[in-house]
Amino acid sequence: MAYLRHIRACNTHDAAAFWPFAVNGRPVGYVRPAFAARVASLSDAFLLTGGANPLLDLLPTEPKVRTQAAAEVVAALADEGLVPPLRGEDFPVLAQWGQPELLRLDRAAVPGFGVRGFGLHVNGYVPSPEKTGAGGIGMWVGRRARDRGVAPGKLDNMVAGGQPAGLSLTENLVKEAREEAGLDPSLARSAVPVGAITYVFDTVAGLRRDTLFCYDLPLSRDVIPRNTDGEVEAFELWPLAQVAESVRTTDDWKFNVNLVVIDFLIRHGHLSPDHEPDYMDLVTGLQAG
Repeated sequence: MAYLRHIRACNTHDAAAFWPFAVNGRPVGYVRPAFAARVASLSDAFLLTGGANPLLDLLPTEPKVRTQAAAEVVAALADEGLVPPLRGEDFPVLAQWGQPELLRLDRAAVPGFGVRGFGLHVNGYVPSPEKTGAGGIGMWVGRRARDRGVAPGKLDNMVAGGQPAGLSLTENLVKEAREEAGLDPSLARSAVPVGAITYVFDTVAGLRRDTLFCYDLPLSRDVIPRNTDGEVEAFELWPLAQVAESVRTTDDWKFNVNLVVIDFLIRHGHLSPDHEPDYMDLVTGLQAG
């Protein structure tokens, strides 16, 4: 249960408490009933159907028109405190990753509409640093600045960030790596995509349905990450055994970073089916959303 509790914490919600949200009849998210009613009351671009199968539908057929209609509604919702303060950063709304963008939505409103949010996390690690002993793996651990709106002071991956509209994953990786860890673009591009983690849980703001694309970035001993945007107050290189013990026994890490680290521990053989009784639940739980 020690590792598994983190996965279960990121996959707790009551599906019956939400209604579907669609774009032109195509389901893309989930909304609370009161939220859906308020959205529909603010704009004719949204239709709320009743009956046995209620649905909030965004009607316009053109993505730019949808985006504008949604932005006007979201601004009003923010003024009323029904969504958090706007971030000024748009996320893409997709039926599925790799499919055309249906509209763009301010990041703050993504949980309110229950659409899938995307992000990327980079495991920066040193294959055999001196401080861990021959053959050991060391992982760079960042501590989030105390003024962050989410998880202040918690432990984090070396690089992580949401996936904004208009950027490819690689472009975003290069940007985040420069801002968060001071890494050269050529080094950032050498990060290896190793899979994705999904989860879904409800919050005060709505339903979090996230996909995190995970990358591994092996680093030489002389590469020292350095934050440039104020989001991280310090980096430390930890032996992987220390990372694993911290995730297993504490709540010191940002909630979703626990899952990224567990995935890394499994893929690098630190957690094995012979010695971890929850192994299969961990493997399947990382794709629960």
